Amino acid sequence: MKSSGKKKVSKAEKLRLQKEEEERRLKEEEEARLQAQQEAAARLEKERIEQEQMEKLEAQDQERRESELAELRSLEQKFLSAQQWKTDNRAQAKWEHYLSCDGSPDPTVLPEINTFMSLWREDQNEDIQHVMEKGEQVLNLIEKLQLLLLDTPPNEITEKETVQYQESILELQNLLHQKYNGATEHLLKTANMYEDSETGNMQAVIKDKNVTFCIWANLKKKVRFKNHMFRDAQHGFDLPKSLAVSSVAVRILHTRYDHVSPPLWLQYQSVSKVEVLDSKELTQHSKDNVEEPEEEEKNAREEANMPAEEETCSDGRKSAISFKENSNSIADVNETEEEIEEKSEILDIATQVQDPLMQEDTNEKEEAITDENVVDLQEFVPVGGVYHIDVLQLPPQVKQIKDWSMVELRDVGLEAFPYPPEEAEDAAHPPIRITLRLSDTVMYFEHPVIARWDPAGQQWRTDGISNITYETQEKSITFEMGAFYTIALLQDAHLNMPYQAWELRPTGMDEALFIVTTVFATIQIQIKDNQCMLSSVVVEEKDVLSHMTGKWMSPADLKAVLKKAGVNIFPGEYSHKYVSVNKKAPLAEVRAYQQMALVAPAFAFAWSKWNLKAGPEQVVFKVSEHLEADSVKDKGWSLYMFNGQKAQKLKITETSEAFSEELEEDSEFHSTLCHMLKDFASKEATDKVERASFLFIDIVYQLLLATRVLTYS
Repeated sequence: MKSSGKKKVSKAEKLRLQKEEEERRLKEEEEARLQAQQEAAARLEKERIEQEQMEKLEAQDQERRESELAELRSLEQKFLSAQQWKTDNRAQAKWEHYLSCDGSPDPTVLPEINTFMSLWREDQNEDIQHVMEKGEQVLNLIEKLQLLLLDTPPNEITEKETVQYQESILELQNLLHQKYNGATEHLLKTANMYEDSETGNMQAVIKDKNVTFCIWANLKKKVRFKNHMFRDAQHGFDLPKSLAVSSVAVRILHTRYDHVSPPLWLQYQSVSKVEVLDSKELTQHSKDNVEEPEEEEKNAREEANMPAEEETCSDGRKSAISFKENSNSIADVNETEEEIEEKSEILDIATQVQDPLMQEDTNEKEEAITDENVVDLQEFVPVGGVYHIDVLQLPPQVKQIKDWSMVELRDVGLEAFPYPPEEAEDAAHPPIRITLRLSDTVMYFEHPVIARWDPAGQQWRTDGISNITYETQEKSITFEMGAFYTIALLQDAHLNMPYQAWELRPTGMDEALFIVTTVFATIQIQIKDNQCMLSSVVVEEKDVLSHMTGKWMSPADLKAVLKKAGVNIFPGEYSHKYVSVNKKAPLAEVRAYQQMALVAPAFAFAWSKWNLKAGPEQVVFKVSEHLEADSVKDKGWSLYMFNGQKAQKLKITETSEAFSEELEEDSEFHSTLCHMLKDFASKEATDKVERASFLFIDIVYQLLLATRVLTYS
């Protein structure tokens, strides 16, 4: 009976507990429902208040938009002033050259440059020193034409002039190498004057800042002297036995420039509408005859016109602008200039660029390189110049008979010695072993790719070269090749992209420091008035390329110098295909560079990790008012976001856990970055911005545009 009673009590208790649990659950659900309603109401109220606040801020922005854009246009007159100054400066330089009457030709005047080339062709002085001195003048003329093509706005140069300058460059390059060959022949005719006391063979190293001639003549024809190292250049070779007993000469001609590689405008004619020469004409003279060195280089030079960055486009002058390496280049795009103006209401001169990503669709349609041995010159670039390695027929030597010097004259020019022999092409022949000392004026961040020039295909190839050994400490590279080739050492053009960080800060009136940090190096560029200067290149905490630092130059010159030295921080038209870019809309990116430049006299800018999270339509960067020459303190930075039409100060910091577009408290929207910064700027900073030189503003803009730090960081 007791047991049964306990069971009945347990059931009742259980029912009571279940009822209480159900009541508690219903109560909690009701409380949760009420709380959710309250939270939803609070959220809606907050969103309503925020929406009202945003609408109020946007209304205020719209009210002052017209006046702010008018003030911006007034500031942007500095871009027009800079453009006019450069136009006047070019005209003044031309006039001063005319008045100087120093005997040097104006390369832009066709009769003058043609007369110069005709006179040098007729000049019979083949002394190597004379040719090298004249060669420096020729290189200066080529450089002037290249910079003209690079720097001159499209409205100041006609298509006819563009074609003329390109053809003049080709002819000057061709003539220069012909003269090098003539000087080589002249040297070899007097080879016995350069006999080495130990071997009895000729060996000579003659060099200047542009060229190094290494010439060896096999006068004794002894097998034990089949290898040689040019002590003054640290280049060397090891010949097969058949050549060691032949009457041959070996020339290693190192040109610190590249007149061989075809520039991009010639490789990809679909990009540039300017056609200087028909491609068939350029290749029809390629011949595999005994005059191979001269003919090979002739064809190579005919293909070469200007550095790849000097591409021009003739038919886009009324289109929106193109983010090519030359900021003055124009290409067809989807929007017309009028549409751009309608959207931006700012000066054309300040919007003459467009993201190449807009042209990805057309670029991707180009034929890809399918032969793995062919070098893609969009991805790899020759660094450190070109090495012309030739085996030559030794011409008849001068004989001294009493007081007479006699030599047999042959009207055949410089002759190549066939190796491997043409009659036994299928037979195996020992390779030639070559050692090259790498230039101290060039940075190789990785082991370079060795390629040989193929004159028939007009391309660099990696086949035919084997057993490569790279000596890091000695800075030398040794390899074997089956025949004698023109050789280049190539490096990935995008090794330094994307950048790790960047900073731009003023250091004085119309002075600033621009720092770009890459995986391999930190590059510091000083800006002052209308020039810039490479301040330092630091690799593994060591200053390198000291021969380039401390020299004031134009942005175009600085760009050429850095790329030539293997430090490329300048994206090209096709770079987005090889670099993981932080894609940004052209409108946001370009206007950011413009307005950053306009306020650069008093504000510092730097990389922000949130730029990657902001999406393609907006850019984010750090900003700090900066009136001193020292570095910006970490706490001095604020984050700003800009989409080209609206600027705002962000509440988040660089150390925040997540990205947010929430506005900084007590801040507003502005139509321009300039006015956004003005809200928090001191009067001293505002005055400094207004007083800044238009030349300084333009230089800053050109460097930002050339490096594209908002996309390639």
